[in-house]
Amino acid sequence: MKMSAVLFALAALAPGLAVVGPAAAGPTVVVSPQPLPIDSARPRVFLGGSIDMGGAPDWQAALTAALGDMDVTILNPRRPDWNPAWRPEADEPEFRRQVEWELAALESADVIVMYFAPGTQSPISLLEMGLHARGGKLIVLAPEGFWRKGNVDITARVYGVRQVQAMDELTAAVRQALSNAAAKGRFAR
Repeated sequence: MKMSAVLFALAALAPGLAVVGPAAAGPTVVVSPQPLPIDSARPRVFLGGSIDMGGAPDWQAALTAALGDMDVTILNPRRPDWNPAWRPEADEPEFRRQVEWELAALESADVIVMYFAPGTQSPISLLEMGLHARGGKLIVLAPEGFWRKGNVDITARVYGVRQVQAMDELTAAVRQALSNAAAKGRFAR
């Protein structure tokens, strides 16, 4: 019996079990506040955008799944243990830890995704977009219904930020950016 058949049979018997074969590649997900990898030849994708204290849809999980066949490191700021009681002030230890993690993850990313979900405000993501608008790493999706779509559209146009119109286009754009960067050998750290 081939190894792939064995793995398929195991997965069918235990649907909740993650079975990874020897040739399997896929994303490594680093979620705040986990330490960022120090050295890696794998490309890094930062998933910035709407979270709204957990109120926005978990689009990060959907995009991670859509990139499931790629050998990448996903940097996800959506923190599963986030406590809304933490004050958004510099002297709040966990808040500071989150902000510092995000800033470091953004700097280390090869591709920065910004998704601004309709019905959200995402002021921190707007700040992060502004910080990285000139860096050439941004891919932005701001559908109709995002409260500052006009600001995002104008900023993207002025600074040459790649902008897409739908989630499937976002996935394709991320894949293309990773392929282009890999062809140029940008991931040797």
